[in-house]
Parts: sequence; structure tokens; C-alpha cells
Amino acid sequence: MRYLQNGLNPTKMNRVTELKAGALVVLATGMMIFNASPAVAQMDLAGEWRQKFDEDLPDRGAGPDVGDYTGMPVNDADRMRADTWTAQKWEALEHECEPHPSDYAPWGPGSLHVSSTMDPHTMTVGAWHVEFEWMQPVQTIWMDGRPDLPQWAPATWEGFSRGEWVADMLKVTVTHLKEGWIQRNGLARSSKAHLSEYFIRHADYLTEVIIVHDPIYLGAPLVRGANWVVDPGYQPFPSTCTPAVEVPHPKGWVPYFLPGLNPQLGEYPRKFGVPLEAAKGGPETILPWYEKRLQSLPTPPPLPKPATRRIPK
Repeated sequence: MRYLQNGLNPTKMNRVTELKAGALVVLATGMMIFNASPAVAQMDLAGEWRQKFDEDLPDRGAGPDVGDYTGMPVNDADRMRADTWTAQKWEALEHECEPHPSDYAPWGPGSLHVSSTMDPHTMTVGAWHVEFEWMQPVQTIWMDGRPDLPQWAPATWEGFSRGEWVADMLKVTVTHLKEGWIQRNGLARSSKAHLSEYFIRHADYLTEVIIVHDPIYLGAPLVRGANWVVDPGYQPFPSTCTPAVEVPHPKGWVPYFLPGLNPQLGEYPRKFGVPLEAAKGGPETILPWYEKRLQSLPTPPPLPKPATRRIPK
């Protein structure tokens, strides 16, 4: 009777009510499915990426000078490791074919091939695989929420990586790393270190920020960055390495300098006029106000000019 008084057809009204109820069921079901589904990746990182050289990654060339620890938050233990280091290390058979660890591999040669493993039912990424150019080590970043490995699990060059999306940044935590290095002049990174990594994509550019936390050799976290540009034509070259005697040495030979006997240690600050204190690095040298202290530090005398030979006429 109420429908007739309002001029409405009861049959049509029941139909409208059924449609509204059906729409609410579909909406609620969709919301439950959305809430129950695992989070999807915010950005697609897959593809080929060409390494870019910039102020954070200059052309590697011969590498940093011996004794150049400027801008590195190293402690006395790491300075001792570097002061007694020699590049002859790479002549030892056990070191010739070592791949770069995941925190050094971006400095290269470090172009990337990135792929993913997807769940065929949910179409979510279960893992990202980052293959670095030099020696082709692969860092697998697990996205399936698996727990961390126990402390006694074996360490590897690329470590154990777990990822999660923070907005459109892929945050990666890396543990269980073998001992590595942070610079090619002897500065070491211990096996007790762990990494915080952030992969950030902006259109055709990919940036990785790496934060190294090392309680053994660093007095503060080391923050570094690397950049790549998309390159569909990039093709990784196969890296095969077989140890071989390149420079003969006596049996049991170990490459090192005794403390204080590295003849190259004083060359870097004298060559570039860098105060000795700053050249040794340290947590305080990475702070903004250290620049003011630099103005009061003396610079070492320059290296003597090499003698010139006169060609007789």
C-alpha cells in the first residue's frame, strides 16, 4: 500500500532492491579479495641496465690511490688492513676468480640484467634476480616474506637478501655476506656487516642506494649510490675464470706489507695536497662541519718533481 501511495510499482521496487544488494555483495567481495591478496610490486625493475659513471662512480681506471681513505668512515682496524695491503693479492690463485660482493658489484664493471620469478596463480613477484656484469654473480632478492637465515647458515658473496616495497622503492636487507671490500686499495668490509639497499626507478633510470653497517671496520654507516640507464641492447658477456699462475711465487707466499713498511702510503696526500688527517678518513671526516676543520690543517710537502733526462744533441 505504501508503494501505491507513493506512486511506485512494488515489482519494480523489489527489482531495484535486488540490484542494489547484488552490487554491495560484488563490492564487498572485491574488497575482501583486494585485502587478502599479497602486495604487488610498485615498479617493474626487469630489463637490461647500462652502468652510468658520475661523481659517485668515476671511471675506475687504475682505482683509488694507496692510502686514500678520504670520505670513508673507517676505524683504526680497517686502516691497518689497508696500510698492509698490496695489489699483489690478486696474483694468489685463491683470489684470482673471486666475484664482487653485492655491495661492491655495482662499481663494476656493473651493468645489470634484472629478471623476476612470478607466481603463476597470483602473478606476484616472488623474487628479483640481479645479475652483475663482472663475473656474473646473481643477487636473489626474496619477496615472499620468508624469515631470515639462522646465524650459523653459510655466508656467500651476494648474501641473503629479503625485499619489501616502501612506496615505489624496493628496500632490501642483506645478511650472511662473506668478507669483502669497500674500496680497491685494501679497505675491507667484514663478514659481520649487513646492508640496507634501496632500488629506485625513475622512467629509464635506475638508482641504487647502499648503506653498509659494519661493526668491525666502520665507525659509522657507509652510504653510497650507483646509477644505470635502460639499455635494451645490453648483452652480458660470459665470464669464465680458471685460476692460473700468472706471476710465479715461492710456495706459501702471502702478499702483504708489514705495518709501516708500505712505501706508497705517503704519496697520495703529498700528490694532491690533502691534509694527512683527512686522508686517513674516519667517521668525523664525513660530517658537514669537518670542512671548517680542514681549513686549519696543514698540508704535507709536495712530492719532488721527477728528474728530467737531457738527451745529448
